[in-house]
Amino acid sequence: MADTVRRLTKKVCLLGDFSVGKTSLVRRFVEGRFDERYLSTIGVKVDRKILHLPTPAGEVALIIMLWDLAGGPDSAPVVPSYYRGAAGAVITCDLTRTDTVAGIGNYVERFQATNPAAKLVLAANKLDLVEQRQVSDEGVAAVGSALDAPVFLTSAKTGVQVEEMFRKLGEMLVAEWILAGT
Repeated sequence: MADTVRRLTKKVCLLGDFSVGKTSLVRRFVEGRFDERYLSTIGVKVDRKILHLPTPAGEVALIIMLWDLAGGPDSAPVVPSYYRGAAGAVITCDLTRTDTVAGIGNYVERFQATNPAAKLVLAANKLDLVEQRQVSDEGVAAVGSALDAPVFLTSAKTGVQVEEMFRKLGEMLVAEWILAGT
């Protein structure tokens, strides 16, 4: 008799300032590609991808619903309604802009007001822009530690650490589901 694959659907929000690469991270993860053109997200864009994750109890097909939310101060009044039901978030900053790191706390605070038990990962994006980099590994690590979130130095352009980051978040979501007694 073949093992039954259990299916699980979880909502994940991508949070961070405008132009940090949230849409590019989603596109790299879901479609395996990168586009140099910048298109600002208006409101929310939803994508999905299935991750097949092994567990001690058998494989889980995790359907991740990725909510790519508009960033920046103008989005503050609208965005919190999009947070409802999220099990996790990818908090994103841009390694070439220190201000995007400084604003992370505001996104996390608003998100956790709605989803206090949600799992978080930190994506420090644009690792490929070595010459423009302004944020140190230590600075990013300190933010991740304060958030109790794993840190991934990512590049949506090259794909570095993108799949690994989403896979880690998926593993965290599945582990929580298993602990809750599925």
